[in-house]
Amino acid sequence: MITATTPAQPRQDVPTSSFPEERLAGYGERPPQVIIAGRRLSPTVVFDTYWTFAAARQGIYEARIAGLPGPWTQDPILSAHRFTNCYRAADRVSQYLITHVSYGGDQSIEEVFFRTLLFKIFNKISTWELLTASLGTPTWKTYSFDRYNTVLSEAFARKQRLYSAAYVVPPPSLGEERKHSNHLRLLEMLMRTGVPLQVRDVNSMQAAFQLLRGYPAIGDFLAYQYLIDLNYSAAYDYGEMEFVVPGPGARDGIRKCFGVAATGIEADIIRYMADHQDEHFQRLGLRFRGLRGRPLQLIDCQNLFCEVDKYARVAHPDVAGLSGRTRIKQRFQAVTDAVPAWFPPKWGINGSSPAWS
Repeated sequence: MITATTPAQPRQDVPTSSFPEERLAGYGERPPQVIIAGRRLSPTVVFDTYWTFAAARQGIYEARIAGLPGPWTQDPILSAHRFTNCYRAADRVSQYLITHVSYGGDQSIEEVFFRTLLFKIFNKISTWELLTASLGTPTWKTYSFDRYNTVLSEAFARKQRLYSAAYVVPPPSLGEERKHSNHLRLLEMLMRTGVPLQVRDVNSMQAAFQLLRGYPAIGDFLAYQYLIDLNYSAAYDYGEMEFVVPGPGARDGIRKCFGVAATGIEADIIRYMADHQDEHFQRLGLRFRGLRGRPLQLIDCQNLFCEVDKYARVAHPDVAGLSGRTRIKQRFQAVTDAVPAWFPPKWGINGSSPAWS
């Protein structure tokens, strides 16, 4: 259990000009010990940075949604580098998926599954728009391997990037020469073996994960990510607090927050963060109002560990993770476009104006 409840005081040896108000609270005495999965853990300073980063990053999102002019933070790291939102569903690609793919077309379970996996295999908006411009809204009912493969192969020949660089999508070996062709074969396999209905009919999110996990080139990370994306739709209705799978980036962030003692209990740690978020925001004197009142879910806490891993490479270069990476590759570039903010209706958080306005 935590042993401190009052906000920490800023460390005197850290130049306060380097950090915004949201982060100052995270620099005090060593964070209190916590007990997770029966282990007593002594968090590093990165543990408090996890919470201060979340408050600062969500503050940027809220400012952008409100239409306020930048800069939205004085933090030099947040100003210089690109970080995803605290809430996975608020990110640009997820917003596109929800508005244009999940709810943009035939709502039968087979078609929702087909569109979602077709989009997420490539995870790139321009690839989806290439397909829709050439073929119309993709449907399983009218799907043809030759037609889809021709569109993608011609784009590949033009040296158009088909896959997002957000994470590695390994190619299945299903008899085709090109990665994208094998992925189309994988999608065919999923559809023809009845996976859309099977994912709906199993009795738990973990069972659905195991089902997807059993197909070629769909490892733990992708199976969980695909399941979260399917679950945005009205066709599936698992709770996001049911089950979590820590990805490689999250494991890196967890190691930085808790050290080697966290090995083997990473999923329990993510659940602890979700269950105790209010406790720690209050302890540090941080304002965090959630996503229109929706608290961080397991998937969001998992993603935050990935982002804090990156942030700590600059903020805490002396704290070791697993990968040994020392730089943040992606630079921040201001975008003037309006920020979309429409979420699965079943969450009950859509409205004419944000709850924080």
